[in-house]
Amino acid sequence: MLIAGFPAGAWGTNCYLVAPAAGEECVIIDPGHQAAQGVEEALEKHRLKPVAVVLTHGHIDHVASVVPVCGAHGVPAWIHPEDRYMMSDPEKALGRSIGMPLMGELAVGEPDDVKELSDGARLHLAGLELSVAHAPGHTKGSVTFGVPEAADIPPILFSGDLLFAGSIGRTDLPGGDMAEMLDSLARVCLPLDDSTVVLSGHGPQTTIGRERAANPYLRQVAAGPGANVDDAPRRGM
Repeated sequence: MLIAGFPAGAWGTNCYLVAPAAGEECVIIDPGHQAAQGVEEALEKHRLKPVAVVLTHGHIDHVASVVPVCGAHGVPAWIHPEDRYMMSDPEKALGRSIGMPLMGELAVGEPDDVKELSDGARLHLAGLELSVAHAPGHTKGSVTFGVPEAADIPPILFSGDLLFAGSIGRTDLPGGDMAEMLDSLARVCLPLDDSTVVLSGHGPQTTIGRERAANPYLRQVAAGPGANVDDAPRRGM
């Protein structure tokens, strides 16, 4: 499997291109702010042909380049229905007043073809199988994408802004909810094998085993009701 990832834009949001190998079809995950050029460079470098964009959630730092990327390659974008409105109204998603400037001029809106994700769905795209898990907490429509273990690779979780190395996504923006976040961590992350590689929306990669041992939020949900970790750092837009 080929995974080409790079941080993009003012928020350093990780964008990933995933393919069975170089020279084949690929899926693009979270082309956010100023990601379009990096996407084109990765496509050319690895001789990839995109067939779809899939989105972990609707915040502008993850979707700002969806329209140009989908338009340039004639591919659909997949997003959970509860976050779909954010593509056209990013200010509402951030709790900002209508008309306030948002990172200068951004081409917001939906691409021509939008498909909706559902919990438990399995997407068969570009020769890959992506399992979808609805994981609200950061936003109402947050999802993760899982790739099963293969002969030469461990299982992979594209966690969006659910789980980071040492932290989790913030819950103080519209649609965020700490109780839902902890439930999603317990339901989506804890059952995964320790070898699962976590590729998140921001920051470095990690593993479920490492986070199970050291991440204060995963430790809390693993132990059940217990220590308060509200003061531990959180990330995301």
